[in-house]
Amino acid sequence: MSSKLRILVPVKRVIDAAIKPRINKTQTGVETKGVKFSINPFCDIALEESIRIREGAKDLVEAIHAVSIGPTKAQDVLRVALAKGADTSTLIDVGEEEVEPLNVAKLLQKVVEKENSNLVILGKQAIDDDSNQTGQMLAGLLNWPQATNASKVEIEGDSVTVTREVDGGSDTLRAKLPLVITTDLRLNEPRYASLPNVMKAKKKPLEKLKASDFGIDIVKRLETLKVDEPPVRAAGIKVETVDELISKLKELKAI
Repeated sequence: MSSKLRILVPVKRVIDAAIKPRINKTQTGVETKGVKFSINPFCDIALEESIRIREGAKDLVEAIHAVSIGPTKAQDVLRVALAKGADTSTLIDVGEEEVEPLNVAKLLQKVVEKENSNLVILGKQAIDDDSNQTGQMLAGLLNWPQATNASKVEIEGDSVTVTREVDGGSDTLRAKLPLVITTDLRLNEPRYASLPNVMKAKKKPLEKLKASDFGIDIVKRLETLKVDEPPVRAAGIKVETVDELISKLKELKAI
């Protein structure tokens, strides 16, 4: 394994965070037609951190490789990743198939081996399913140490120090490479891709593969029976005095 950092950054194509999701007519999932898609915000943070690591010590990082598992249109988020600073990229085209976290982790394991990566930085979760499982599963499959929910990352030689925000304070972890890190929202503020870099990204390598190229079966183990909107909450009321507040709470049998 390389003595320099070969960073792998998985990026997922999701419905843009600014858009309110709508349930489809069959109530089997979220409506995906006619809506804007973008890089998952947590993945964008992981990409930004990878770029900042290289900017902070250019001799430390050999390569940053972005990978996306999704439909053909996921090329768009890979081009954005390339425009922001990734060197190369891979699209694992699974069509419109939803890939469960364990199968994502298995595919990423194969990409890690193929790219000879020694550091994986990925978002702690995707905003479409909020699973928060892939990073942990990947670390288990690779038998690598892991540091989840990172709010600060410091690298010195082959030692990595990760600070995590926890209830009541912070938690500091230190581990040797190779390592899997998952990112929290407070780690950084992602940059925008400039137009010149967007144009340059069109010439950067984008490899297209299938799950079958890695010998991974992505059959689903879970079945979604029905997706419902959350129940509508009743409007709140304002009270003028503490006595009135206590009276209302007693009516609701809250006290």
